[in-house]
Amino acid sequence: MPTGPYRLPGPGRDGVMVRRDGALTRVLWVGDEEVLVRACAAAGAVRIRAEASSGEACAAAIERMRFALGTDHDLGDFHRRFRWDPLIGPVIRRKPWVRPRRRPEPFEALAWAVCEQLIESGRAAAIQRKIVRRHGRRSRCGTLTAPPSAAFLAGRSPAELDACGLAPKRSIALVRVAREVATGRADLTQHEPAWRRLRAIPNIGSWTLEMLAVAGQGRDDQLPALDVAYLKFVGAAAGLGRRATEEEVREFFAPYGEYAGLAGCYALQRRFAR
Repeated sequence: MPTGPYRLPGPGRDGVMVRRDGALTRVLWVGDEEVLVRACAAAGAVRIRAEASSGEACAAAIERMRFALGTDHDLGDFHRRFRWDPLIGPVIRRKPWVRPRRRPEPFEALAWAVCEQLIESGRAAAIQRKIVRRHGRRSRCGTLTAPPSAAFLAGRSPAELDACGLAPKRSIALVRVAREVATGRADLTQHEPAWRRLRAIPNIGSWTLEMLAVAGQGRDDQLPALDVAYLKFVGAAAGLGRRATEEEVREFFAPYGEYAGLAGCYALQRRFAR
Protein backbone atom coordinates (compact mmCIF):
# COMPACT_ATOMS: atom_id res chain seq x y z
CA MET A 1 0.00 0.00 0.00
CA PRO A 2 1.29 3.51 -0.75
CA THR A 3 2.11 5.79 2.16
CA GLY A 4 -0.76 8.29 2.35
CA PRO A 5 -3.05 9.47 -0.46
CA TYR A 6 -1.63 8.39 -3.81
CA ARG A 7 -2.20 8.51 -7.55
CA LEU A 8 -0.04 6.70 -10.08
CA PRO A 9 1.84 9.24 -12.26
CA GLY A 10 1.87 9.27 -16.04
CA PRO A 11 4.60 7.56 -18.04
CA GLY A 12 6.51 10.73 -18.95
CA ARG A 13 7.59 11.97 -22.36
CA ASP A 14 11.04 10.46 -22.87
CA GLY A 15 9.74 7.15 -24.19
CA VAL A 16 11.37 5.06 -21.46
CA MET A 17 8.27 4.13 -19.48
CA VAL A 18 5.13 3.23 -21.42
CA ARG A 19 1.57 2.37 -20.51
CA ARG A 20 0.59 -1.16 -21.55
CA ASP A 21 -2.62 -2.89 -20.60
CA GLY A 22 -3.21 -0.33 -17.88
CA ALA A 23 0.25 -0.76 -16.33
CA LEU A 24 3.30 1.48 -16.37
CA THR A 25 6.03 -0.65 -17.92
CA ARG A 26 9.77 -0.17 -18.34
CA VAL A 27 13.02 -2.10 -18.40
CA LEU A 28 15.80 -1.69 -15.81
CA TRP A 29 19.22 -3.22 -15.39
CA VAL A 30 20.48 -4.43 -12.04
CA GLY A 31 24.17 -4.89 -12.72
CA ASP A 32 24.16 -6.81 -16.00
CA GLU A 33 20.76 -8.38 -15.42
CA GLU A 34 17.73 -7.13 -17.32
CA VAL A 35 14.51 -6.67 -15.34
CA LEU A 36 11.07 -5.98 -16.79
CA VAL A 37 8.93 -4.00 -14.34
CA ARG A 38 5.19 -3.29 -14.43
CA ALA A 39 3.22 -1.11 -12.00
CA CYS A 40 -0.53 -0.67 -11.83
CA ALA A 41 -3.07 0.72 -9.38
CA ALA A 42 -5.66 -1.72 -8.03
CA ALA A 43 -8.10 -1.44 -5.11
CA GLY A 44 -6.24 1.41 -3.46
CA ALA A 45 -2.87 -0.32 -3.76
CA VAL A 46 -0.02 -0.18 -6.25
CA ARG A 47 1.10 -3.55 -7.53
CA ILE A 48 4.64 -3.73 -8.88
CA ARG A 49 5.73 -6.89 -10.66
CA ALA A 50 9.28 -7.62 -11.82
CA GLU A 51 10.52 -10.34 -14.17
CA ALA A 52 14.19 -11.34 -14.26
CA SER A 53 16.48 -14.35 -13.98
CA SER A 54 17.05 -13.90 -10.26
CA GLY A 55 14.95 -12.96 -7.28
CA GLU A 56 17.64 -10.57 -6.09
CA ALA A 57 17.44 -8.54 -9.29
CA CYS A 58 13.63 -8.47 -9.08
CA ALA A 59 13.73 -7.23 -5.49
CA ALA A 60 16.25 -4.50 -6.34
CA ALA A 61 14.21 -3.35 -9.36
CA ILE A 62 11.00 -3.22 -7.33
CA GLU A 63 12.74 -1.11 -4.70
CA ARG A 64 13.94 1.29 -7.40
CA MET A 65 10.45 1.58 -8.88
CA ARG A 66 8.92 2.20 -5.46
CA PHE A 67 11.32 5.11 -5.14
CA ALA A 68 10.60 6.39 -8.66
CA LEU A 69 6.82 6.17 -8.23
CA GLY A 70 6.97 7.64 -4.72
CA THR A 71 4.85 4.90 -3.15
CA ASP A 72 6.91 5.07 0.07
CA HIS A 73 7.31 8.85 0.07
CA ASP A 74 5.82 9.79 3.44
CA LEU A 75 4.32 13.27 3.28
CA GLY A 76 2.46 13.04 6.58
CA ASP A 77 4.57 15.52 8.56
CA PHE A 78 4.75 17.94 5.64
CA HIS A 79 0.95 17.87 5.25
CA ARG A 80 0.34 18.35 8.98
CA ARG A 81 2.73 21.27 9.25
CA PHE A 82 1.51 23.17 6.19
CA ARG A 83 -2.10 22.09 5.76
CA TRP A 84 -3.29 25.61 6.58
CA ASP A 85 -0.41 27.47 4.99
CA PRO A 86 -1.88 30.29 2.86
CA LEU A 87 0.28 29.42 -0.16
CA ILE A 88 0.37 25.64 -0.37
CA GLY A 89 -2.34 24.65 2.12
CA PRO A 90 -5.12 24.71 -0.50
CA VAL A 91 -3.15 22.30 -2.71
CA ILE A 92 -2.40 19.98 0.22
CA ARG A 93 -6.12 19.83 1.02
CA ARG A 94 -7.24 19.36 -2.60
CA LYS A 95 -4.38 17.25 -3.98
CA PRO A 96 -2.61 15.46 -1.11
CA TRP A 97 -1.28 12.84 -3.56
CA VAL A 98 1.09 15.29 -5.28
CA ARG A 99 4.71 14.07 -5.26
CA PRO A 100 7.83 15.16 -7.17
CA ARG A 101 8.61 13.09 -10.27
CA ARG A 102 11.58 10.81 -9.69
CA ARG A 103 13.83 8.47 -11.66
CA PRO A 104 14.73 4.93 -10.54
CA GLU A 105 18.44 5.61 -11.06
CA PRO A 106 20.19 8.79 -9.83
CA PHE A 107 22.34 8.92 -12.97
CA GLU A 108 19.18 9.00 -15.10
CA ALA A 109 18.07 12.08 -13.17
CA LEU A 110 21.48 13.70 -13.60
CA ALA A 111 21.74 12.95 -17.32
CA TRP A 112 18.22 14.19 -18.01
CA ALA A 113 18.86 17.35 -15.99
CA VAL A 114 21.84 18.13 -18.24
CA CYS A 115 19.57 17.65 -21.27
CA GLU A 116 16.97 20.02 -19.79
CA GLN A 117 19.31 22.92 -19.09
CA LEU A 118 18.02 26.25 -20.40
CA ILE A 119 15.51 24.85 -22.90
CA GLU A 120 11.76 24.30 -22.80
CA SER A 121 10.48 20.93 -21.69
CA GLY A 122 9.15 19.75 -25.05
CA ARG A 123 12.49 20.31 -26.73
CA ALA A 124 14.30 18.55 -23.88
CA ALA A 125 11.97 15.54 -24.14
CA ALA A 126 12.66 15.28 -27.87
CA ILE A 127 16.43 15.23 -27.21
CA GLN A 128 15.99 12.60 -24.51
CA ARG A 129 13.96 10.40 -26.86
CA LYS A 130 16.71 10.61 -29.47
CA ILE A 131 19.38 9.71 -26.92
CA VAL A 132 17.30 6.73 -25.81
CA ARG A 133 16.72 5.55 -29.39
CA ARG A 134 20.34 5.90 -30.47
CA HIS A 135 22.24 5.06 -27.31
CA GLY A 136 19.80 3.40 -24.89
CA ARG A 137 19.84 -0.18 -23.62
CA ARG A 138 17.21 -2.20 -25.48
CA SER A 139 15.30 -5.03 -23.86
CA ARG A 140 15.53 -8.57 -25.21
CA CYS A 141 11.98 -8.27 -26.56
CA GLY A 142 13.10 -5.19 -28.49
CA THR A 143 10.12 -3.04 -27.50
CA LEU A 144 11.51 -1.24 -24.44
CA THR A 145 14.62 0.90 -24.04
CA ALA A 146 16.28 2.34 -20.95
CA PRO A 147 18.48 5.44 -20.92
CA PRO A 148 22.20 4.74 -21.47
CA SER A 149 24.27 3.99 -18.41
CA ALA A 150 27.04 6.20 -17.09
CA ALA A 151 29.61 3.66 -18.24
CA PHE A 152 28.23 3.71 -21.79
CA LEU A 153 28.06 7.51 -22.06
CA ALA A 154 31.54 7.81 -20.57
CA GLY A 155 32.88 6.15 -23.73
CA ARG A 156 30.98 8.31 -26.19
CA SER A 157 32.25 11.38 -27.97
CA PRO A 158 30.35 14.66 -27.44
CA ALA A 159 29.66 14.75 -31.19
CA GLU A 160 27.48 11.65 -30.83
CA LEU A 161 25.28 13.54 -28.38
CA ASP A 162 25.37 16.69 -30.51
CA ALA A 163 23.71 14.58 -33.21
CA CYS A 164 20.78 14.00 -30.84
CA GLY A 165 20.18 17.75 -30.60
CA LEU A 166 22.10 18.48 -27.41
CA ALA A 167 24.06 21.74 -27.41
CA PRO A 168 27.82 21.08 -27.77
CA LYS A 169 28.79 22.43 -24.35
CA ARG A 170 26.10 20.30 -22.71
CA SER A 171 27.24 17.24 -24.66
CA ILE A 172 30.72 17.77 -23.23
CA ALA A 173 29.27 18.23 -19.73
CA LEU A 174 27.20 15.04 -20.02
CA VAL A 175 30.19 12.96 -21.10
CA ARG A 176 32.26 14.40 -18.26
CA VAL A 177 29.65 13.72 -15.57
CA ALA A 178 29.23 10.20 -16.95
CA ARG A 179 32.98 9.62 -16.56
CA GLU A 180 32.93 10.92 -12.99
CA VAL A 181 30.05 8.59 -12.09
CA ALA A 182 31.32 5.57 -14.04
CA THR A 183 34.74 5.71 -12.39
CA GLY A 184 33.26 6.15 -8.94
CA ARG A 185 34.86 9.53 -8.41
CA ALA A 186 31.34 10.93 -8.01
CA ASP A 187 29.36 8.44 -5.93
CA LEU A 188 25.74 9.52 -6.28
CA THR A 189 24.78 7.66 -3.11
CA GLN A 190 26.94 10.18 -1.24
CA HIS A 191 24.94 13.32 -1.93
CA GLU A 192 26.93 16.38 -0.87
CA PRO A 193 30.38 14.94 -1.75
CA ALA A 194 29.11 14.01 -5.22
CA TRP A 195 27.61 17.47 -5.71
CA ARG A 196 30.92 19.12 -4.85
CA ARG A 197 32.76 16.86 -7.30
CA LEU A 198 30.27 17.45 -10.13
CA ARG A 199 30.09 21.21 -9.57
CA ALA A 200 33.72 21.46 -10.66
CA ILE A 201 32.64 20.47 -14.19
CA PRO A 202 31.90 23.46 -16.46
CA ASN A 203 28.14 23.92 -17.12
CA ILE A 204 27.14 21.86 -14.08
CA GLY A 205 25.63 24.31 -11.64
CA SER A 206 23.13 24.52 -8.82
CA TRP A 207 20.02 23.88 -10.94
CA THR A 208 21.39 20.64 -12.42
CA LEU A 209 22.51 19.34 -9.03
CA GLU A 210 19.22 20.28 -7.38
CA MET A 211 17.31 18.42 -10.09
CA LEU A 212 19.53 15.41 -9.41
CA ALA A 213 18.81 15.77 -5.68
CA VAL A 214 15.03 15.95 -6.12
CA ALA A 215 14.51 13.42 -8.91
CA GLY A 216 17.37 11.02 -8.30
CA GLN A 217 18.20 11.19 -4.61
CA GLY A 218 14.84 11.90 -3.00
CA ARG A 219 15.83 15.16 -1.31
CA ASP A 220 12.75 17.14 -0.24
CA ASP A 221 14.92 20.02 0.99
CA GLN A 222 16.46 20.84 -2.38
CA LEU A 223 14.75 23.46 -4.56
CA PRO A 224 15.81 24.01 -8.21
CA ALA A 225 15.53 27.75 -7.65
CA LEU A 226 16.81 28.76 -11.10
CA ASP A 227 13.99 26.89 -12.84
CA VAL A 228 12.03 29.31 -15.01
CA ALA A 229 8.76 28.10 -13.49
CA TYR A 230 9.94 29.20 -10.03
CA LEU A 231 11.37 32.49 -11.28
CA LYS A 232 7.99 33.33 -12.84
CA PHE A 233 5.93 32.03 -9.94
CA VAL A 234 7.78 33.93 -7.23
CA GLY A 235 7.88 37.07 -9.36
CA ALA A 236 4.09 36.98 -9.57
CA ALA A 237 3.36 35.72 -6.04
CA ALA A 238 5.65 38.30 -4.44
CA GLY A 239 4.27 41.11 -6.61
CA LEU A 240 7.66 41.94 -8.10
CA GLY A 241 6.33 42.81 -11.55
CA ARG A 242 9.20 40.79 -13.08
CA ARG A 243 10.87 37.42 -12.84
CA ALA A 244 12.43 36.76 -9.46
CA THR A 245 16.13 36.17 -9.04
CA GLU A 246 17.55 32.88 -7.78
CA GLU A 247 18.16 34.39 -4.34
CA GLU A 248 14.62 35.79 -4.18
CA VAL A 249 13.23 32.32 -4.95
CA ARG A 250 15.32 30.79 -2.18
CA GLU A 251 14.21 33.47 0.30
CA PHE A 252 10.56 32.95 -0.69
CA PHE A 253 10.68 29.23 0.11
CA ALA A 254 13.09 29.48 3.07
CA PRO A 255 10.24 29.31 5.66
CA TYR A 256 9.54 25.73 4.54
CA GLY A 257 13.00 24.63 5.71
CA GLU A 258 13.71 20.96 5.07
CA TYR A 259 10.58 20.81 2.88
CA ALA A 260 11.50 23.67 0.54
CA GLY A 261 11.59 21.38 -2.51
CA LEU A 262 8.22 19.83 -1.69
CA ALA A 263 6.72 23.24 -1.02
CA GLY A 264 7.93 24.40 -4.42
CA CYS A 265 6.34 21.38 -6.07
CA TYR A 266 3.01 22.13 -4.38
CA ALA A 267 3.24 25.83 -5.16
CA LEU A 268 3.58 25.11 -8.86
CA GLN A 269 0.52 22.87 -8.66
CA ARG A 270 -1.39 25.88 -7.37
CA ARG A 271 -0.06 27.99 -10.21
CA PHE A 272 -1.04 25.43 -12.85
CA ALA A 273 -4.49 25.01 -11.31
CA ARG A 274 -5.09 28.73 -11.70
